[in-house]
Amino acid sequence: MMNQHWRDLTFLHWAVDPAEVAHRMPPGTRPDTIDGATYVGLIPFRMVDAGVGRGPGVPWLGSFLETNVRLYSVDGTGRRGIVFLSLDADRAAVVLGARAAFGLPYRWARMRYAARGDVHTYDARLRSPGTRAASHIVVRAGARRESTPLDDFLSARWGLHQRWFGRTLHVPNTHEPWPVHDAEVLALDDELMASVGLPGLASRAPDHVGFSPGVFTEFGFPGDAARPRP
Repeated sequence: MMNQHWRDLTFLHWAVDPAEVAHRMPPGTRPDTIDGATYVGLIPFRMVDAGVGRGPGVPWLGSFLETNVRLYSVDGTGRRGIVFLSLDADRAAVVLGARAAFGLPYRWARMRYAARGDVHTYDARLRSPGTRAASHIVVRAGARRESTPLDDFLSARWGLHQRWFGRTLHVPNTHEPWPVHDAEVLALDDELMASVGLPGLASRAPDHVGFSPGVFTEFGFPGDAARPRP
Protein backbone atom coordinates (compact mmCIF):
# COMPACT_ATOMS: atom_id res chain seq x y z
CA MET A 1 0.00 0.00 0.00
CA MET A 2 2.84 2.42 0.83
CA ASN A 3 6.50 2.58 1.80
CA GLN A 4 8.31 4.88 4.21
CA HIS A 5 11.68 5.56 5.78
CA TRP A 6 11.59 6.23 9.53
CA ARG A 7 14.73 8.09 10.60
CA ASP A 8 16.34 9.45 13.79
CA LEU A 9 13.73 7.93 16.07
CA THR A 10 13.72 8.12 19.85
CA PHE A 11 11.86 5.58 22.00
CA LEU A 12 10.53 6.89 25.32
CA HIS A 13 8.28 4.51 27.25
CA TRP A 14 6.47 4.43 30.57
CA ALA A 15 5.24 1.22 32.20
CA VAL A 16 1.55 1.31 33.25
CA ASP A 17 -1.02 -1.08 34.63
CA PRO A 18 -2.90 -2.67 31.68
CA ALA A 19 -6.20 -1.84 33.41
CA GLU A 20 -5.40 1.88 33.06
CA VAL A 21 -5.46 1.75 29.25
CA ALA A 22 -7.67 -1.24 28.44
CA HIS A 23 -10.60 1.08 27.63
CA ARG A 24 -8.47 2.78 24.95
CA MET A 25 -8.13 -0.43 22.93
CA PRO A 26 -10.27 -1.04 19.81
CA PRO A 27 -12.85 -3.84 20.18
CA GLY A 28 -11.25 -7.23 19.64
CA THR A 29 -7.88 -6.14 21.05
CA ARG A 30 -6.41 -5.85 24.54
CA PRO A 31 -3.25 -4.34 26.03
CA ASP A 32 -0.20 -6.44 25.25
CA THR A 33 1.97 -7.05 28.31
CA ILE A 34 5.46 -8.05 29.35
CA ASP A 35 6.19 -9.01 32.96
CA GLY A 36 2.66 -7.90 33.87
CA ALA A 37 2.96 -4.35 32.51
CA THR A 38 2.04 -2.59 29.31
CA TYR A 39 3.64 0.60 28.01
CA VAL A 40 2.81 4.08 26.78
CA GLY A 41 5.20 5.29 24.09
CA LEU A 42 6.21 8.85 23.15
CA ILE A 43 8.02 8.52 19.84
CA PRO A 44 9.47 11.49 17.88
CA PHE A 45 11.11 10.87 14.49
CA ARG A 46 11.58 11.99 10.89
CA MET A 47 9.42 10.56 8.13
CA VAL A 48 11.45 10.52 4.91
CA ASP A 49 10.42 9.79 1.31
CA ALA A 50 7.03 8.20 1.98
CA GLY A 51 5.71 6.81 -1.29
CA VAL A 52 2.62 5.11 -2.69
CA GLY A 53 2.90 1.38 -3.30
CA ARG A 54 6.56 0.62 -4.00
CA GLY A 55 6.99 3.92 -5.82
CA PRO A 56 9.43 6.73 -5.01
CA GLY A 57 8.87 9.18 -2.21
CA VAL A 58 6.30 11.88 -2.87
CA PRO A 59 8.12 15.24 -3.17
CA TRP A 60 7.67 17.51 -0.13
CA LEU A 61 4.57 15.72 1.18
CA GLY A 62 6.53 12.49 1.71
CA SER A 63 9.01 13.98 4.19
CA PHE A 64 7.94 15.54 7.48
CA LEU A 65 8.39 15.43 11.25
CA GLU A 66 6.14 13.34 13.45
CA THR A 67 5.66 12.54 17.13
CA ASN A 68 3.22 9.86 18.19
CA VAL A 69 1.73 8.73 21.48
CA ARG A 70 0.92 5.04 21.34
CA LEU A 71 -0.11 1.90 23.17
CA TYR A 72 0.70 -1.75 22.50
CA SER A 73 -2.02 -4.21 21.55
CA VAL A 74 -2.70 -7.84 20.74
CA ASP A 75 -5.81 -9.14 18.97
CA GLY A 76 -7.76 -12.38 19.18
CA THR A 77 -5.53 -14.06 16.60
CA GLY A 78 -2.39 -13.26 18.63
CA ARG A 79 -1.13 -10.52 16.29
CA ARG A 80 0.70 -7.81 18.15
CA GLY A 81 0.26 -4.23 17.07
CA ILE A 82 0.25 -0.56 17.95
CA VAL A 83 -2.73 1.59 18.86
CA PHE A 84 -2.13 5.27 18.19
CA LEU A 85 -3.65 7.80 20.56
CA SER A 86 -2.19 10.68 18.55
CA LEU A 87 0.11 11.27 15.61
CA ASP A 88 1.30 14.87 15.37
CA ALA A 89 2.85 15.99 12.09
CA ASP A 90 3.90 19.25 10.47
CA ARG A 91 2.22 18.64 7.09
CA ALA A 92 -1.43 19.75 7.12
CA ALA A 93 -2.21 17.80 3.93
CA VAL A 94 -0.83 14.59 5.46
CA VAL A 95 -2.92 15.14 8.58
CA LEU A 96 -6.12 15.63 6.59
CA GLY A 97 -5.42 12.73 4.23
CA ALA A 98 -4.60 10.20 6.97
CA ARG A 99 -7.62 11.17 9.03
CA ALA A 100 -9.92 10.87 6.01
CA ALA A 101 -8.47 7.62 4.64
CA PHE A 102 -8.07 5.58 7.83
CA GLY A 103 -9.44 7.62 10.72
CA LEU A 104 -5.99 7.83 12.29
CA PRO A 105 -5.80 10.52 15.02
CA TYR A 106 -3.35 12.81 13.22
CA ARG A 107 -3.02 16.39 14.45
CA TRP A 108 -1.32 19.35 12.81
CA ALA A 109 1.65 20.72 14.74
CA ARG A 110 4.53 23.13 14.39
CA MET A 111 7.65 20.99 14.71
CA ARG A 112 11.44 21.27 14.67
CA TYR A 113 14.26 18.74 14.71
CA ALA A 114 17.98 19.35 15.12
CA ALA A 115 20.96 17.02 15.37
CA ARG A 116 24.33 18.23 16.68
CA GLY A 117 26.70 15.32 16.84
CA ASP A 118 25.01 12.65 18.93
CA VAL A 119 22.49 15.06 20.51
CA HIS A 120 18.99 15.06 19.00
CA THR A 121 16.35 17.71 19.77
CA TYR A 122 12.65 17.43 18.95
CA ASP A 123 10.11 20.23 19.45
CA ALA A 124 6.39 20.15 18.76
CA ARG A 125 3.51 22.54 19.40
CA LEU A 126 -0.02 21.68 18.36
CA ARG A 127 -1.79 23.86 15.83
CA SER A 128 -5.02 21.86 16.08
CA PRO A 129 -8.00 23.96 17.18
CA GLY A 130 -9.17 23.40 20.74
CA THR A 131 -6.04 21.68 22.04
CA ARG A 132 -2.96 23.43 23.39
CA ALA A 133 0.04 21.20 24.02
CA ALA A 134 3.76 21.26 23.36
CA SER A 135 6.70 18.89 23.69
CA HIS A 136 10.46 19.40 24.04
CA ILE A 137 12.72 16.34 24.00
CA VAL A 138 16.52 16.20 23.94
CA VAL A 139 18.46 12.93 23.93
CA ARG A 140 22.07 11.91 23.52
CA ALA A 141 22.42 8.77 21.41
CA GLY A 142 25.08 6.24 22.28
CA ALA A 143 26.41 3.00 20.86
CA ARG A 144 24.25 0.31 19.36
CA ARG A 145 23.25 -2.26 21.96
CA GLU A 146 22.21 -5.86 21.79
CA SER A 147 18.43 -5.78 21.86
CA THR A 148 16.86 -6.60 25.21
CA PRO A 149 13.57 -8.51 25.56
CA LEU A 150 11.87 -5.18 26.29
CA ASP A 151 13.44 -3.57 23.19
CA ASP A 152 12.03 -6.43 21.11
CA PHE A 153 8.61 -6.28 22.76
CA LEU A 154 8.27 -2.56 22.02
CA SER A 155 9.85 -2.40 18.57
CA ALA A 156 9.02 -5.73 16.88
CA ARG A 157 5.49 -4.67 15.93
CA TRP A 158 4.37 -5.78 12.50
CA GLY A 159 1.16 -3.79 12.25
CA LEU A 160 -1.31 -1.43 13.85
CA HIS A 161 -4.87 -1.80 15.10
CA GLN A 162 -7.39 0.89 14.23
CA ARG A 163 -11.16 1.20 14.62
CA TRP A 164 -12.76 2.42 11.38
CA PHE A 165 -16.42 2.43 10.30
CA GLY A 166 -17.44 -0.11 12.92
CA ARG A 167 -14.58 -2.54 12.25
CA THR A 168 -11.28 -3.08 13.99
CA LEU A 169 -8.65 -3.21 11.29
CA HIS A 170 -5.17 -4.70 11.36
CA VAL A 171 -2.78 -2.90 9.02
CA PRO A 172 0.38 -5.02 8.53
CA ASN A 173 3.88 -3.75 7.87
CA THR A 174 7.30 -5.26 7.28
CA HIS A 175 10.73 -3.92 8.11
CA GLU A 176 14.10 -5.07 9.31
CA PRO A 177 14.63 -5.43 13.08
CA TRP A 178 15.15 -2.01 14.63
CA PRO A 179 18.80 -1.20 15.36
CA VAL A 180 18.47 0.14 18.92
CA HIS A 181 21.13 2.34 20.52
CA ASP A 182 21.62 3.41 24.10
CA ALA A 183 20.25 6.89 24.77
CA GLU A 184 20.30 9.41 27.61
CA VAL A 185 17.46 11.87 28.17
CA LEU A 186 18.90 15.36 28.55
CA ALA A 187 15.58 17.25 28.61
CA LEU A 188 11.93 16.19 28.64
CA ASP A 189 9.00 18.60 28.90
CA ASP A 190 5.94 17.01 27.34
CA GLU A 191 2.24 17.86 27.25
CA LEU A 192 1.28 15.60 24.33
CA MET A 193 0.62 12.57 26.52
CA ALA A 194 -1.57 14.62 28.85
CA SER A 195 -3.45 16.00 25.83
CA VAL A 196 -4.70 12.48 25.01
CA GLY A 197 -5.74 11.65 28.55
CA LEU A 198 -2.50 10.39 30.08
CA PRO A 199 -1.51 13.06 32.61
CA GLY A 200 1.40 12.72 34.98
CA LEU A 201 3.59 10.36 32.99
CA ALA A 202 6.02 13.03 31.80
CA SER A 203 6.64 14.10 35.40
CA ARG A 204 8.64 10.93 36.01
CA ALA A 205 11.58 9.45 34.18
CA PRO A 206 10.78 7.00 31.37
CA ASP A 207 11.17 3.31 32.13
CA HIS A 208 12.63 2.59 28.69
CA VAL A 209 14.80 4.81 26.49
CA GLY A 210 16.39 4.05 23.15
CA PHE A 211 17.43 5.68 19.90
CA SER A 212 17.48 4.29 16.38
CA PRO A 213 18.91 5.68 13.14
CA GLY A 214 15.86 4.10 11.52
CA VAL A 215 14.40 1.47 9.20
CA PHE A 216 12.66 1.22 5.84
CA THR A 217 9.11 -0.13 6.05
CA GLU A 218 6.34 -1.25 3.71
CA PHE A 219 2.65 -1.26 4.67
CA GLY A 220 0.19 -3.84 3.37
CA PHE A 221 -3.54 -3.40 2.96
CA PRO A 222 -5.76 -3.50 6.05
CA GLY A 223 -7.71 -6.57 7.04
CA ASP A 224 -10.21 -7.45 9.74
CA ALA A 225 -8.48 -7.88 13.10
CA ALA A 226 -10.88 -10.71 13.97
CA ARG A 227 -9.40 -12.97 11.30
CA PRO A 228 -5.80 -13.79 10.38
CA ARG A 229 -4.70 -12.75 6.92
CA PRO A 230 -4.48 -15.67 4.43
